[in-house]
This record gives sequence, C-alpha cells and structure tokens, in this order.
Amino acid sequence: MRLACAAAVASLCAALAGCGSSSPTGTAADPAGAVPPTAALYIGASVRPSGAEKTDALALGKALTHHANPYLRLLALLQTPGSAQLNFARDVAPWLGPHAGVFLTSLGASAGTLPSQLMQGLLGGSSSGVFAFGSSGAQGAIVLDTSDSAKARTFLDAQAAKAGAHAASYHGVAYEVNASGVALGLVDRFAVIGSEAGLHDVIEATHGAGALAHASGYSRLLASAPTDALAHVYVNPASFPHGSTQEQGITGLVRGLAGGHEANVSLVPAASSLGLDVDTLAAGGSGEAGGLLSADPESAQALGELPGESWFAIGVGHVGTSIGKDVQELHSLASLGSTLGGGAEESSAGVSVGGILNGLLTPLSALGAGGPQAQRELASWMGSAGIFASGGNLLELRGAVVISSKSPAASRAAVATLAAQLRKSGTSVSPVSIPGTDAAIGARITGLPVVLDIADGRDSAGQAKLVLGIGEASVATALNPSSTLAAAAPRGAAAAALGESIQPSIIVDFPTLLTLLEGIGLTEAPSISKFIPYLRATTTLAGGGRELAGGVQRFRLALGLQAPAG
Repeated sequence: MRLACAAAVASLCAALAGCGSSSPTGTAADPAGAVPPTAALYIGASVRPSGAEKTDALALGKALTHHANPYLRLLALLQTPGSAQLNFARDVAPWLGPHAGVFLTSLGASAGTLPSQLMQGLLGGSSSGVFAFGSSGAQGAIVLDTSDSAKARTFLDAQAAKAGAHAASYHGVAYEVNASGVALGLVDRFAVIGSEAGLHDVIEATHGAGALAHASGYSRLLASAPTDALAHVYVNPASFPHGSTQEQGITGLVRGLAGGHEANVSLVPAASSLGLDVDTLAAGGSGEAGGLLSADPESAQALGELPGESWFAIGVGHVGTSIGKDVQELHSLASLGSTLGGGAEESSAGVSVGGILNGLLTPLSALGAGGPQAQRELASWMGSAGIFASGGNLLELRGAVVISSKSPAASRAAVATLAAQLRKSGTSVSPVSIPGTDAAIGARITGLPVVLDIADGRDSAGQAKLVLGIGEASVATALNPSSTLAAAAPRGAAAAALGESIQPSIIVDFPTLLTLLEGIGLTEAPSISKFIPYLRATTTLAGGGRELAGGVQRFRLALGLQAPAG
C-alpha cells in the first residue's frame, strides 16, 4: 500500500499530460527554485510531456486503470473551496507550462487529506470535498509553471472569488486568501495555490531566502536521478517533528523506505512497466544502509536462500542491528495500508489482511523489544532474514520469516525467550515437536487463523536458522526447500527487469496473490476491492539495490503490467 501511495503521489506528473492537447512552451522554470529548502516533501513533474514521454505516461495510466483519460480526476487537486469541477482544455491548458511541483512543510489536522485525494483521483470514489491546504490542513502549496501569466492570473482570480478570498500582500507580492487560510497568487510567473504560510514560503524562496533547488541533499540526489524520469518525489523526514501524528502518515512511509535519510523517488513509466528508483542519502555520505529498502548485498543473498517456488519473497540484510526499527516500520506499513483502504474488514472466515500482518509482527516485536543490552545480544547472533510465501491455494499455502543465526545456542535460547514474552502478553503458547528442529513452540496469536510455529533448526547446509512459520509445513519448507530462489527462473527474470546489474531482494507474483485473496474472500471487502482492478493489471514486482557514487544508495522497484486488451 505504501509503494502504491508513493506511485500515486508521483503520478501527479501525468495528471494533466493525459487531459488534453499539447500546450505552448512554458517558462521552463523549475518549481523547486520557488520552494523553501525546509520542505519535507516535494513532488516535481513534467506535466506537459510530448513524444515518447507522453506516450509512456498514457500507456501506464491506461494499463492500470483501463480508462482512456486515466488521470483526469486528479484535476480535483486544483479545486479550491467553492470551485466547480474543472475542465482542462478550458480552465488550465491555456496557461499551464511544462513543469509543476507540490511541497509540504508540515501537516495539520487534515494530515490525510492530500494522499486521500490522490488515491481517490487514481482509484475513483467520492471526494471528501475538503481542500488539502489551509490554516488547519496541510502547510505547503501547489506550484505551477505558466506559459501565459495573464491567463494564469485570470484563472487564480476566478478561483479566489469562488473561495470568498480577500486581497493581501507579503513582501510586496499581492495574493488572495480566504477565511480558511487557502491562498492563491502569481509569484514570479508561478501560479501558486496552497496554505497562506506555503505561499509566503514561495515568496521568500523567490526573493533570496534560499530554495530547495540549491539545497545540498536535494542537489546530490537530483544529480544521481535517472534522466528519463517523468516525475520525482523528494522527501526529508528530518523536517517533520518526531512523536507527532505525522509519524504515522507520510513520514512513516519515508522512514520505512529511506531509514530517516533524505531520499528521491523517480518515476520512470513505460508501456509495459513502471520503474521507481528510490535514491537515498546515507548518513554523512558513508554508504550506511538504511530503511527496509537498502542496497545491502546480504538482502539479495537472503532472498536467494528462500524456497524456489516462492511467489512472494523479501530478503533483509543485517536484521540483528535493525530489527526494532524494521518492525516499527512494518507496523507503520500495515497501519497506512488500512488507512488508505478505509478500514480493516474481515472475510467471511474472520480473516483480515491487517490482522495477518500484525499477527506475524507480534513475535518480531517481542524480539525487537528491550534495552541496549538486549539489542546487542540480538546483533550478536542474528544475520540476514527472509520472508516468503508459496503455494497456489489455501491448502498449499506456506509462509515464514526465516532468520539466519550466527550462534545456534543463542537462537535456540531465543525460542524460550519468545515463549515467555508472548505468555506475558496473554498469548497462548505451548511446546511442539517438529522434526529437524532443536526447539519449537506453537503460539495462537490474535489475527492469525492458524497456529504460528516458532522453531530453531538447521537447513540442509547446516546453517542454523530461527523460523516463524504458519504451521509445521511452513517450518519444514523453510529449513529444507526442494529448491531455492538462487537458481530459480523468477529470480533471473527479476534481475533482468531491474537492470544495472542489480540483484533482486524483493519478488512478488500478483496473479497468485489475487488467487489467494479470492480464496479467503477478501477481494470483496470494501477496503480492498477498490485496489483489485489495479492488482489485476499488474504481473510482477521486483526490487533490489546498489551503491551509487557520492554516498547515494539506489533501490529500484520494477512493476510489470499486463498488456492492455486489444
């Protein structure tokens, strides 16, 4: 869900590309030059592409939505209070230039409005009717390059009148603002619509106070970005305060992807695929790994050790040093997924996606709990980790978290430690006997429809591993797979899709996932059903990372798309 949200935000770039005819040449000014350097999130996009760039953008949208004009609904982002539905050809095309940007400096009580509107624009559904920016909403603005400043001003004046705005000025620049703090103005040929504080930020940035375009981290990341990117999303989690509700929303996404470091996500569409390059600045430019999506070579190795028939597989390197943070970010993933979906409905069998995810994370949370001494002990024996799912139906389903151990005695003792911690939390735990393991327990965890077996054993190569498996068969498959992904066709196909000699650490086969969702009756749940058409339009997801020059890490995600009918 979080990756889908990131793609949805980036897809703003094509919102206007598919709405109408080509436009006159704009000022070709980069909106990042009018954005404050303190922006926590910035989306920059080419909104009037041409040639192959436009063809690929439209092909991507049509493949995902099966609509001839797939991004038209995103025009609603420009609808200020009191505005009627906008018509691209009549209202926007006469003045819109080739570039657009959106930035956020902070989020207010309406923290979820902007991502919600983006998702509604792409997935459909009723609009909340609440403009994202304002004194009690998001702080920031939409910044649009213009090809005709006079026509842009006419549009802004008309929108301001409908919003009940009055005249104001800041540093000698005139603009209009209404009682809700929604401000509109023309600043150095940029049409700006957002919060009043956001518009003030734009005025300051264009009048010598410094701009994001010249910030060190932003500049380094943009220099490494792919040249064929249609849009990019820059994020700086440090700009959002810790401990706020913002941590559970957009910045939760950022911290999960980038480990709290500055990052830039580039969107590269093609007719049969969507590429997302997540470039991250490691702390101090040291190449330090960070976040769930990192360039750690151990991640790819961990994936290669998982069962060869896996349709879902993730490798995570050096989990012992980051398990607490990783689990927190995974919980945040599950939380945002439920929020975007609009609920956490259960199937007729009493199963929910959120319940399964949080149930699997319960023992991992127990492992990651504790003070510095406990963390040092975990780091002393934990190596890399893998998560897999295999089986084409519910009867054949296998799934587990597999953690390699550098100390068999320590991982064996961890089974007893986990049993004690789970009992304290009220979980029913009992010893079980699983062939080929040295210690094993079964836990009945809320949210999981089956017993979760936690066992320590050795694989066929003699490597000690701690396995958290959905049933005994999953533990057996994890320790003694008939084949591994290292030599399996899906891994080779994933590497080819990623390119740049990137070795995959994430593989997902969406048709199999859909089959299983249908098998447990979750495709009809309101919080999931809206995403099903988009999942049906996809084939596979591959992900993997590598180091770039200048202390930049790249994690590439390649989403395969079904060929459009006809």
